[in-house]
Amino acid sequence: MTSEYRHIPVLLSECMESLELRAGDVYVDATLGFAGHSFEAAQRLGAEGMLIGVDQDEVALRDAARKLSTIPDGRRPRLELLRGNFGDLDDLLVSVAVPGIDAILFDLGVSSVQIDTPSRGFSFKEDGPLDMRMDPGNQTLDAAEIVNTYNAADLARIIRAYSDEKWASRIAEFVVKARESEPIETSAQLVEIIKAAIPASARRAGGHPAKRTFQALRIEVNSELTVLRRGLDAAVRWLNPGGRIAVISYHSLEDRIVKDTFASFANRCTCPPDLPVCVCGKEPVLDVVTRKPRLPQPEEVERNPRARSAKLRVAVKR
Repeated sequence: MTSEYRHIPVLLSECMESLELRAGDVYVDATLGFAGHSFEAAQRLGAEGMLIGVDQDEVALRDAARKLSTIPDGRRPRLELLRGNFGDLDDLLVSVAVPGIDAILFDLGVSSVQIDTPSRGFSFKEDGPLDMRMDPGNQTLDAAEIVNTYNAADLARIIRAYSDEKWASRIAEFVVKARESEPIETSAQLVEIIKAAIPASARRAGGHPAKRTFQALRIEVNSELTVLRRGLDAAVRWLNPGGRIAVISYHSLEDRIVKDTFASFANRCTCPPDLPVCVCGKEPVLDVVTRKPRLPQPEEVERNPRARSAKLRVAVKR
């Protein structure tokens, strides 16, 4: 089975419904992947529209281009598939000379293909080198460098901050102790260290014991939260009036950033609460469509277990 067919787009119908795409729109898929969402979006844009896809992975871009090229010429939108990081959205959109965009989608987290490729080092279920870089060609810091060079305090800090891991300090201590004997170079080595650090009674609840630590390392390697904030801010700037932004997140840290960013653009007033009228002049930029996030239906979770933690938030530009 090819990587293209293993990737199942999450909350597909909910995203298309929320984005309200029309023929002729300019649509950005900030996390193109294998074009699961974009293939459906392209049907709505038509030949008059424009689809801009962004991804750091060359394999994903190549497969996405192949998939989108199957749409007949008379119905396929103009395609601009760009290799890059959505944290650099300003530069990417300038490069294709668009004055503004009508819709943008962020599907956050690691693609199924990256998780399923042991050599990428993202999975705690498969043995592979401790890498976790989204863009190995342009990134130097990898997970192996973090676990072998960060001191115990810094390791505990990132594990706790980026995953809410209760045993962060203990895991950090065990990592530092283990690397005194030999470098920690593989995911299997790290998994065994984490298992040893977490008491047996705690390991029996809450899923795989290494899940949270691997998430924290991935976030640190890729500066994911900083990149997300930068990408969201840029997306809001580029949206045309009436344009829509949709974001699928998979853990509480991402969701909190999305929720807070939308709220900050929807409530721009900085006046003290006791003032009877606004004097700061900062007008709202967004209207939040989803007061509570949209969640996958049970049937989707059964079909695609990786959708279980997905949350979709949507806002519209004033």
